[in-house]
Amino acid sequence: ALGRGSGALTSGRNAERLADALCRMRGAALKLGQMLSMQDESVVPGPLSAALERARGAADAMPREQLGEALAAGLGADWRAKFAEFEDRPCAAASIGQVHRAWVRPEMLAEPELEKGPGQHSSAHAEPATSSSPPCAPPSVQVAVKVQYPGVAQSIQSDVDNLLRLVYVSKLLPRGMYVENMARVAKAELLAECDYGAEAAAQARMAALVAAHPKLRGRVSVPRPLLALSGPGVLTTTWAEGEPLDRAQALGREERDALGETLLRLTLAELFDWRFMQTDPNWGNFVYHSPSQTLHMLDFGAAREFSRDFVRRYLRMVAACARGDEAAILHWSLDMGFLTGEEAPEMLDAHARAAGVVGMPFAERHLESGYDFAEHGEKTKDVTRLGSVMLKHRLTPPPDESYSLHRRLSGAILACIKLRANVRACALFKQVCARHDPELVRLNQEGLREDVPRELYDTMMRHRA
Repeated sequence: ALGRGSGALTSGRNAERLADALCRMRGAALKLGQMLSMQDESVVPGPLSAALERARGAADAMPREQLGEALAAGLGADWRAKFAEFEDRPCAAASIGQVHRAWVRPEMLAEPELEKGPGQHSSAHAEPATSSSPPCAPPSVQVAVKVQYPGVAQSIQSDVDNLLRLVYVSKLLPRGMYVENMARVAKAELLAECDYGAEAAAQARMAALVAAHPKLRGRVSVPRPLLALSGPGVLTTTWAEGEPLDRAQALGREERDALGETLLRLTLAELFDWRFMQTDPNWGNFVYHSPSQTLHMLDFGAAREFSRDFVRRYLRMVAACARGDEAAILHWSLDMGFLTGEEAPEMLDAHARAAGVVGMPFAERHLESGYDFAEHGEKTKDVTRLGSVMLKHRLTPPPDESYSLHRRLSGAILACIKLRANVRACALFKQVCARHDPELVRLNQEGLREDVPRELYDTMMRHRA
């Protein structure tokens, strides 16, 4: 038994037991554990966070017989004949599936392109990567084969509900996290991720968007889905050669800065230009090839669209954070549903201060020098402290869109911090504003305050006084 009470559950031994259970459960429970592991220690205590981080990168692999059955169901009984070589041992495992390395004959790559999604204007895709030393005779081409755990889609409801019961019994997490809402969003996300056909279409769409972007083309690549080698529960793509993003921390300063800028430019383009984003920031979903300085994006099960109106208002809020315009921060937070307008002054104060820290990289004062993310890690400790206050006084769960969006934005910022990169974040954000809301360029440049209702701001300032 894991034990009762947060003290028991957050001890090192019991946290490890929970992570072991999540790895065995796979599916939805592991996904929710992954969502929790993206939080900081103001939400999830250290031992539990470390255990959940382990669960993020590992899940129990399918037995060989079960793997064969899953591949036969997706590709047919003769599935092995479709590959020149197939490694039965997975090279990666995650919440709803595992990935295998395989090799195919070049003619298997020639196939009709996927139907394009909205906003696509190009059929360009990332070039397939060949193996430097394949275990079969050349000219076989290396591919990645993702195989979904059998029954995972059917177990989503029960798995998440089981984890929720554990949370309730243990009082593991604070009320202000609104775990029920998080669980509801996790269920919806996971059901979408189980549709590998939709994922293949999202991957092709992102490939076209990246290839058409003048600043990202050649710096970012998306593996191409291979329809002839895909089917229900199986998705095969061209191979992306490189190392997981966390290993890029050992690169030289100039290359780390360039990589950080590419990551941030990509993230801003996905949200504000395309309104279409790969929202899973797991380190394993970004592979960096240093010789060509190419960032490969992987895993599009969590790709999603954002409405034009949501993005318009969110841009206003980010700009307010960059200016340190607390009246506008509170106004747009209320407008978007992050606040109700009935919050205690302590909550308004913590919310505004935390938002100001988040907006620092985009502040006008960093336009010329760039922003040194090596120092931002210290500043985020303030957000951790303020997070405890917000969890205590929060009156409403955040908008559904924010779960996936903030997961990705936090992941991009964390990546820049770990890379210790200096990034021209303000210049990148200024270009976004110029394209979509030119008034923000003037407000930010001149340090002006947006003309918005000030009732919440006045309440907060009376509290500070």
